[in-house]
Amino acid sequence: MPRKKGKNKKSKRTKINKVKSKVKIPEKKTTVVGSDEKPEIKKIKKQPTEKRIYNLKDFVVYPKHGVGKITAIEKAKIGEIDIQFYKILIEKEKLTLTVPINQQSKLRPISSINQINKCISILKTKPKVKRTMWSRRAQEYDQKINSGKIYELAEVVKDLNKNTDIIADQSYSERQLFEKAYERLKSEFEAVLKVSSQDVEKKMNKALGRTQISESIE
Repeated sequence: MPRKKGKNKKSKRTKINKVKSKVKIPEKKTTVVGSDEKPEIKKIKKQPTEKRIYNLKDFVVYPKHGVGKITAIEKAKIGEIDIQFYKILIEKEKLTLTVPINQQSKLRPISSINQINKCISILKTKPKVKRTMWSRRAQEYDQKINSGKIYELAEVVKDLNKNTDIIADQSYSERQLFEKAYERLKSEFEAVLKVSSQDVEKKMNKALGRTQISESIE
């Protein structure tokens, strides 16, 4: 009798093992963080932002060229895509730019009166004296001029101002950078203040302390 019981236990175990082998245990799925969720994260980061719409005859600033005026808003078809763009006249350089509206991140509106007043305050401060090599300083000044930021432009004018019109007091490259920054700043002053070039020049020269020299020469 005991032998029969042992056989029954073995047969039961083998049956259980066979059942277990037939039943497939579902594997746990591991999700890799960042693989499936990336598109969702991108959507959150790239939420649509409201783009500024400029109108005809508006003044805008293009960093590498300065103040320009929108002369036309046109459309063109490239392939199957309709593109709308601004035509911007940079009068100082006699240059017309074509800037697509969906790539207008480089453009900025002209400054406010408060920003212009702050620029005048910057022009009145003492220039920073740097001891670094001129080639390095020239590169920094050029980057500031082309940054499109009006305060950085005012700083370049202030730092390179020699309070004199005598060419011998400035190197050729210094004078070139000064005149470039000076003209860029002056053109934005004109557009914001809506006054003549002569009046803007007087205002800037007064802030820079250049009027006393011009009066003494006269």
